Amino acid sequence: MTWSDMQPLLEQACTETLVMVGWSTLIAVVGGLPLGVLLVLTDKGGLLQNTVVNKVIGQIVNIGRSLPFIILMVALMNFTRWVTGTTIGSEAAIVPLAIGGIPFFARLVETAVREVDHGLVEAVQAMGGNTWTIVRKVLVPEALPSLIASTTTTIIALIGYSAMAGTVGGGGLGDLAVRYGYQRFETGLMWITVAILAVVISLIQFAGDYAARALHRRGGRSGPSPRLRLLKAKEPAAADVSKVA
Repeated sequence: MTWSDMQPLLEQACTETLVMVGWSTLIAVVGGLPLGVLLVLTDKGGLLQNTVVNKVIGQIVNIGRSLPFIILMVALMNFTRWVTGTTIGSEAAIVPLAIGGIPFFARLVETAVREVDHGLVEAVQAMGGNTWTIVRKVLVPEALPSLIASTTTTIIALIGYSAMAGTVGGGGLGDLAVRYGYQRFETGLMWITVAILAVVISLIQFAGDYAARALHRRGGRSGPSPRLRLLKAKEPAAADVSKVA
């Protein structure tokens, strides 16, 4: 197979992989972020301590993480068909990819949020901040560098899952490598897909690490967040006004 024959196949496969990983990452972040924060809030000593809710969410997340992706795809075939109308192709692969990514990302979020200095939480509580204010102005902003790193890890994991989905007709680079590289003995094409995946993963890891370091230098954990400093600055001003009155 010549390069002119490979090029359109590679372009289509890369586009399918990009669509699968992009949409599944977005859904995983949107679904996993609140789950991970809720695991911290409802844990023992948390702001919304609730043992029952914490255990239920924890078990759901554990079950989702424990299932191998191939088994998850098979188990969700009926649900995938109900959502997309088919079980084959990149659109159908997004469903199990997203569902598999949500618990994976949720645990990473839980770890990142737990690393936030509890003293900042107590400071906002002392200023009268409620749970939503603490989550929005302390927990998420202070954990942002780690959340970026967690998102990077999730994207790389989903790329691996998408390649696995290709073995059962999910499309993308994995499907191309199996159908042409393995079944038709096009070894050169198979190694090109491997090289593309390696380059893409390296670039994503580099971009994620760079973004996380940049956020860390801007104040991720080097000191109180700008919003918290602003809240502290307002408190003495209010006290001075009361003295003048």
